[in-house]
Order: sequence, then structure tokens, then C-alpha cells
Amino acid sequence: MTRLARYTSFASIDFDGNMDAVLRHLRRYIDDPATTNAFWERFKQRLAQARAGGAPADALLLMHSHVYYMVELFEEHEDEEALAALRKLEEECF
Repeated sequence: MTRLARYTSFASIDFDGNMDAVLRHLRRYIDDPATTNAFWERFKQRLAQARAGGAPADALLLMHSHVYYMVELFEEHEDEEALAALRKLEEECF
């Protein structure tokens, strides 16, 4: 496989859709005062900054660097749907 073919193979991946699917699940927990904490409050600030910067890759990188924390949160809540969305994001986008 040529390098060019490798990069064009990513053309059909919905990076934004995969990221938004995980964020919808994540937001259910981190936007709820009963289930958030200072860590997730800081994550929300950094996510807003990444998205305001206009570079979608910045938000994706932020999520990538926090994937283990998201896994822990979703497992804690036994949220299999969220874990499946996160696995898809990891496999296709990270």
C-alpha cells in the first residue's frame, strides 16, 4: 500500500460524528452536578478552548489523551453503549 493510498483510506471515516457520539455520552455525566468533578470541569474548559480554536484535531487530540478516564467513567456507570462508541472512536480515529 502506498502512503497516498493509506491516507485516502481515511476519507470515509466520520471523525466528527464519532467524536460527537462519544461526547453525547460523556456530557450526560460531566454536565450533571451529581456526577461531575473538578477533573471533568477542567476537561470541559479545555474542550471548549479546543473547539473555539477552529481546529477539530485539537478536540480529537484532547479526547485521545483522556480516553482512559472516559473508559473508567463509562465502566463505573456500566454504560455499554458509551463504551462501544468510544471503542469505535479509538479504532477509527486514534
